Amino acid sequence: MSAQPIPTGRLTTHVLDTARGSPAAGMVIELIRIEGLDHHLLKTVSTNADGRVDAPLLVGLDLERGVYELRFHAGDYLRSTGDKLPDPAFLDVIPIRFGIADTGSHYHVPLLISAYGYSTYRGS
Repeated sequence: MSAQPIPTGRLTTHVLDTARGSPAAGMVIELIRIEGLDHHLLKTVSTNADGRVDAPLLVGLDLERGVYELRFHAGDYLRSTGDKLPDPAFLDVIPIRFGIADTGSHYHVPLLISAYGYSTYRGS
């Protein structure tokens, strides 16, 4: 029998502040795994000065097929930059739910943010 290859996929993210034209440093991001009605917090990270996290969120054997959610704490980040947000803020925690089907692939989930809008896509 031959050994199964170790999955080489990974999950990464970064955040850009489109209103300022700069990386969103210091934003808290939670990674959740969704299984039916159950939500499992896998980790909490913060973006660095480049708007990225210091290491992949999931890599290798930790990257499993399934449904995940990244929760970007945009309201706290925007307040930390001095933005005067209404109470409650229009955008506070931004959830992005996505599926991982191929554990050998790179899944990159970036967030482009401003106080009143955001967008995302599957990056490379």
